[in-house]
Amino acid sequence: MAQSILVLHGPNLNMLGTREPGTYGHDTLAAVNQQIADRAQAAGLNADIRQSNSEGELVGWIQSALTDHAGLIINAGAYTHTSLAIADAVRAAAKPTIEVHMSNVHAREAFRHHSYIAATAIGIICGFGAMSYLLAVDALAAHLAETERS
Repeated sequence: MAQSILVLHGPNLNMLGTREPGTYGHDTLAAVNQQIADRAQAAGLNADIRQSNSEGELVGWIQSALTDHAGLIINAGAYTHTSLAIADAVRAAAKPTIEVHMSNVHAREAFRHHSYIAATAIGIICGFGAMSYLLAVDALAAHLAETERS
């Protein structure tokens, strides 16, 4: 049976395709999710993909990773820079986590340069648009495979 990974999209990512397409591209969330699901399946993983604008809902889903998922990919959106609750949930879930951003947050406003999640993540991928998620799936799949071998 394939391992399950949890992929979380935070606030405003439901607006992909219409929200600032110069920054986030023209792909809709549904299109991005299909790409993620396809890449995960090709890597032998099942992707449980969810989006919420609610911090509490994201925290609850992250907590579920403790028992339901082998790893986590998260684009917490603006909560990346503000939410200790999400960072604490990631730490408590104790699953390999990759932080994702579609834009290069380090080339944007100064407040976007800090991430509360980064300290608990095994890696961060940013700046490649929707491909950031696909790179994260590849990286998490490789990490999980290496962990199984050791």
